[in-house]
Amino acid sequence: MTVPAAQRARADGFRSLHVPGDPLVLVNAWDPVSARITEQAGLRAIATTSAGIAWANGSADGHRLDRDTALRALQRIVVAVDGRLPVTADLEDGFGAGPAAVAETVAEAVALGVVGVNLEDSLRAPGEQAERVAAARAAADASGCNPFINARIDTHSLLGDAERWMSETVLRARAYAEAGADGILVLGAVSATALRALVGAVEVPVNVALDATTLPVAELAEAGAARISVGSAVAEAVHAATLRMAQEVVNAGVATETAQRLSWSRLNDLF
Repeated sequence: MTVPAAQRARADGFRSLHVPGDPLVLVNAWDPVSARITEQAGLRAIATTSAGIAWANGSADGHRLDRDTALRALQRIVVAVDGRLPVTADLEDGFGAGPAAVAETVAEAVALGVVGVNLEDSLRAPGEQAERVAAARAAADASGCNPFINARIDTHSLLGDAERWMSETVLRARAYAEAGADGILVLGAVSATALRALVGAVEVPVNVALDATTLPVAELAEAGAARISVGSAVAEAVHAATLRMAQEVVNAGVATETAQRLSWSRLNDLF
């Protein structure tokens, strides 16, 4: 597969944005309009949320959405951005039972125009997940694009207490980096102490989460984060706003909640 020179340039530029202490901040999109709004807000790259994409396509998150639907949704986002910003895609676990399927997914995503991918381990055995990361790396290298592979480690988000699981997180981070991951992602509210320990223990950029429960960007940056993303938090907040508005209409017969909205013309002008 040969990718356009412009895509290779976007991949190189995206890779260069991962700077410890001066992190790339991402507000994850799930459809064309959220991607365009994110672009207008001044973000330096577009990231997707697999949860948001799953919900927007009538599916539960957590390895329930099929690969073809996910890739079609990703394609619409890439088209909406039209090469103005790099796009990195949350590919869940690679949408496949084994490494070969993961490689196929990564190759197809790159062919759509993305320059980065997220792959989650879902607490698979480290060796098994390393094989999946290696397959993704091989597919990425074959593309000629050199996309950034971000390996998500679920020890903290699924087991809790980052300090308690630090040794396991570091073990996995090193295994995935050796297999070809360019960076790692840990979810949940990570303390500055835990983040510094993790950054000091691995040689690849560390990506952490941002939401109402986490440290702010400035403190995460000071602790060494190279990338910060909101994941599904914005999608969840948007859907919560929809629920509040619907309940107000049903229960009070008014729609005052809709006062805080983007106008029809502003949204229409995005396209």
